Amino acid sequence: MTDTSARRPPRRAARTETLTDDPLGGTICRTVLPSGLRILTEAVPATRSVAFGVWVAVGSRDETPRLSGVSHFLEHLLFKGTRRRSALQISAAIEAVGGETNAFTTKEYTCFHARVLDKHLPLAIDVICDLITDSVLAAPDVETERGVILEEIAMHDDEPSEEVHELFTEQLYGETPLGRRIAGTTETIGAMSRRQIQGFYRRRYLAPSIVVAAAGNLSHQQVVRLVRKAVAGTVLDGAASNPAPVRASHPSPPVGQPGTVARHKDTEQAHLLLGRPTMHRSDERRFALGVLNNVLGGGMSSRLFQRIREERGLAYAIYSFTGLLADSGTFGVYAGCAPGKVDEVLDLVRAELAQTARHGITAEELARGKGMLAGSVVLDLEDTGSRMSRLGKGELLYERPLPVDELLARVDGVTRAEVNELAEQLLAGDFSVATIGPH
Repeated sequence: MTDTSARRPPRRAARTETLTDDPLGGTICRTVLPSGLRILTEAVPATRSVAFGVWVAVGSRDETPRLSGVSHFLEHLLFKGTRRRSALQISAAIEAVGGETNAFTTKEYTCFHARVLDKHLPLAIDVICDLITDSVLAAPDVETERGVILEEIAMHDDEPSEEVHELFTEQLYGETPLGRRIAGTTETIGAMSRRQIQGFYRRRYLAPSIVVAAAGNLSHQQVVRLVRKAVAGTVLDGAASNPAPVRASHPSPPVGQPGTVARHKDTEQAHLLLGRPTMHRSDERRFALGVLNNVLGGGMSSRLFQRIREERGLAYAIYSFTGLLADSGTFGVYAGCAPGKVDEVLDLVRAELAQTARHGITAEELARGKGMLAGSVVLDLEDTGSRMSRLGKGELLYERPLPVDELLARVDGVTRAEVNELAEQLLAGDFSVATIGPH
């Protein structure tokens, strides 16, 4: 037998580092393959499950108007079959071992994930990496999923409590990528071709744009070895000409003047959303914003819940929320109420926000808001899926997961003066309003 080992190219080296090793967050390790693919793991030996996810830096804001909804369309299609597995085999392989798979698309990223018993981690990695790298996108499957997505859009339109969020976003961002629906429209989905979807797949699903994350009872070295085996010979393998993360350059989205948009629909309740633009996700004030959001509408003890539901009985559901993106963000308040109470609820919400802008929050509210924020961080650590998401989003959106101790310290460091200054800036003035109901 001829010895050919001397002619084999040397195995390309990967760069590995330990990011954190603390009792709350576990040991987080990060490996960057020569292709630019990033692999992050968090070892949690006390669990018997593992969550595995592939995070792709592409979402609805990366689409042209003609291709609105293609990221979400592609998310569906990747589960329809590869050269090795049919759609049934993909789902049956994970379900046969008691696991679960799913995926979701946002404005800025797409995630494919699975959760299994620790001993079945090799299977989960093989299945998810297979559908990411080798999906067929067969023409019959494109037509089948086109029908499924059109039904999903119709179902969404039958949920006015969700539809009002889309209406508000359109009002806020207008005819920009951020103003368009993640799922697209019946017109764009109906006209989209297999060739367009396949081209988007090939251009966007590249190694430097992808983060692999896993958390649970695992070994980092094992995960790296299994991922390298699963992507060998694919577009995620090999050395990248530019292994730096691929990040699309988006101009800051234009934001329209505050205004009101109403959509007539024969519903039992009116659904209303009031809000305005706020900071981007890297702004240092985001921790103060989290505290302020909790004080205003983050739970049953919040100001809006107490004033509008508990004291007046005007709404069953009322809450405030934030949504932070790379270069923009939103703060909003949602309420569902009787159609004849819309004006009263809006007046009360505006009055409570103006009161907070003028006088700020109390020391007791500051402590409660910070406690809610810190508690949600720690409680999420009980679930391997949440830990995996923290790794994937931390690397994809912030270039590193923030250690838990550091995150808790940032929350604890929020002062009342910081929250009150932010409240004065954010809550004074006019708001955009979107309503859906039998107006």
